[in-house]
Amino acid sequence: MKLRQWQQSCVEKALKTYKQQSHFMCLATPGAGKTVMAAELAASLIKMGKVDFVLCFSPSSEVNESIRSTFSNRLQKRFDGLLGAIGSVYTYQSMASLTSDFWQLLCSHNVLVIMDEIHHLKGTQLHNANSWGEEVLVNVQNKAKYTLALSGTPWRSDSAPIVLSRFTEPDNTIHCDFVYGLNQAIADGVCRRPSIALIDNEKIKLDYNQESKEFTSIAELLAGSNISYQALINNQQINHHILRQGVSKLKEIRDKSPLAGGLVVASSIKHAKQLYQTLVKDFQQTACIVTSKLKHPSHTIDAFRQNDIQWIVSVGMISEGTDIPRLQVCCHLSRIKTEMHYRQVLGRILRVTSDEVQQAWLFTLAEANLTEFAYRIGQDLPEMAVIFNQKEQQPINLALSNNSNSAEADHDESVNLQISDLSQPSEPNEPSYFSDIEQENHYNLALLGGYKEQIVRMFDTHLLSS
Repeated sequence: MKLRQWQQSCVEKALKTYKQQSHFMCLATPGAGKTVMAAELAASLIKMGKVDFVLCFSPSSEVNESIRSTFSNRLQKRFDGLLGAIGSVYTYQSMASLTSDFWQLLCSHNVLVIMDEIHHLKGTQLHNANSWGEEVLVNVQNKAKYTLALSGTPWRSDSAPIVLSRFTEPDNTIHCDFVYGLNQAIADGVCRRPSIALIDNEKIKLDYNQESKEFTSIAELLAGSNISYQALINNQQINHHILRQGVSKLKEIRDKSPLAGGLVVASSIKHAKQLYQTLVKDFQQTACIVTSKLKHPSHTIDAFRQNDIQWIVSVGMISEGTDIPRLQVCCHLSRIKTEMHYRQVLGRILRVTSDEVQQAWLFTLAEANLTEFAYRIGQDLPEMAVIFNQKEQQPINLALSNNSNSAEADHDESVNLQISDLSQPSEPNEPSYFSDIEQENHYNLALLGGYKEQIVRMFDTHLLSS
């Protein structure tokens, strides 16, 4: 397996670092190939006689499958934890069920422990650790021969300390032994150049108790009223507009790259079904849905990875670590508004392929936090050029539903979810997570102005080709 330059450099740096310390942390932008690098490092340590076994941990079973395949292929040995295997991979959730006999392996043998997306593990000591972090502090720290931490976003949304990490003074930022950022990945042709379309409207009217108030942007509306972001991303016509932009862009890309696909990140199962219906019925797109409620979500993801279906609609299943290189367009309609999640979602469309067109487009509402995240990504790319494009349309009147229950209840099974050879079972009712949706009973919202799209391009084409 031929390594990319950054992967080879990281392996060399890790081997050198392990001569002085047992822990190594690699920060590499999502889509850069951290798993391949980790497998190569493991192979080097095994060949040198430094390591007997390799244990990997990740946040999900879907990521585990990718890790298992990569390590088994590189090490040319079984990686399933059974007799004769060189190691295995587990989810962080499963750590609590592993017995003391299992953990004894770290004391009796030289074991490399790899923790993927380590930002999920909180705590430097038991008193400030979460449950996953506590397992590592008790069973792995000071017991494993070597530990390798991998992350594409080296911080937590709650700013809590991350397990096994060192922090630099005086700003208390996390210390990474090796950093491979998006800027360098794009320059090396490892990742696609992202373009982020922030969807806004310059004339919004809000009626309340026979009074009206106008707003000049979505950010102003959310800051100056009790309308919630959740209400906006559940609005059918807003969703329709964002999906239309995504469909148009995907069609443009598929004209030259027929296998290119799109991802829609939904806020709930109910929401996902509505978005699916819009894609299939209004835009005549092929699509499938994947959620944690499916018996075998990895089967749906694997099928989409290999076929030519245009869209996959996801509720929390395709974020960090899920490798579907043909994804090039994403409509971000998730209720989650953290920078860590935002960057992980963006990373799903950055993995390069051999196709002629290597565009990556993220469409999202111009909510204040999401806008800030977009520009912060731009700050990571010094050569960034920001272009403001505006697309006017005829005035569109939108009204929020007065039925708060319909916004979150998940009892509508009228959508036919049979797509090609993919079959989606019906979902049970999903509990309501959003108390603020009740406030929408008393408001009527109209978007009277034309939609505008602020296009944030990371790198101008002429900069890359020069």
